[in-house]
Amino acid sequence: MTSSEKKILSLSVMVSLAICVPQTAHGMHIMEGYLPPAFCVFWGALCLPFLVAGVIALRKLTQNQRRSLLLLAMTGAFVFVISSLKIPSVTGSCSHMTGTGLGALLFGVPVTSVLGIIVLVFQTLLLAHGGLTTLGANTFSMAVAGPLVTVGLYQIGKKLRFPKLLNVFLAAALGDLLTYCVTSLQLAIAYPSAEGGIGASFLEFLTVFAPTQLPLALIEGILTMVVMVGLQSYAKPELSLLNTQRRGLFL
Repeated sequence: MTSSEKKILSLSVMVSLAICVPQTAHGMHIMEGYLPPAFCVFWGALCLPFLVAGVIALRKLTQNQRRSLLLLAMTGAFVFVISSLKIPSVTGSCSHMTGTGLGALLFGVPVTSVLGIIVLVFQTLLLAHGGLTTLGANTFSMAVAGPLVTVGLYQIGKKLRFPKLLNVFLAAALGDLLTYCVTSLQLAIAYPSAEGGIGASFLEFLTVFAPTQLPLALIEGILTMVVMVGLQSYAKPELSLLNTQRRGLFL
């Protein structure tokens, strides 16, 4: 199978998953029209540098590491599938795993931001989850802030000599939790409490998210750890190539 055929096959798998995953009427992430226009522009602008860096990194990846493209497609499918499994949590949003921790550990934050926005667009257009106007806010929380924390914690864990799998688990789980801290902050800034302002609203959103998001974060940490074990067994050459070529890239 040629490289072009592999890309087409991977894309067809993602489209098939998008069409076949069961969907419900309530939205995922921050729903369409829930944020004022100024906030939509602000969060989208924050994402822009990461997306540009991600496109540049993907261009280098396609030129120099073609063997890693299937791994990239698998990571994108992983993000799409597990972020589509949702639990209603609060009006205007819901709780779900993100899957972006895996992408951050394998490809870095910029590439993960591109994967994240692609997944969010698919979910918005095909599953009615999230929204186009809130795309920037959802991308920042799920595909920028969470991955940044995942990568940062993983690097700290390496310096502290944590066992590798434990390090993966902690980084992915806490990155997932940070995503919902950012989402709570986004909602709190847009809708501050009449008594207590942004801080009180932030704590209120966190309290509502916590019962569902805490166990989901632990599950995501375990799933990410299991996938990494599988990759170490069956894709060790590709992982070694990624670790070598990522030197000098963003994060």
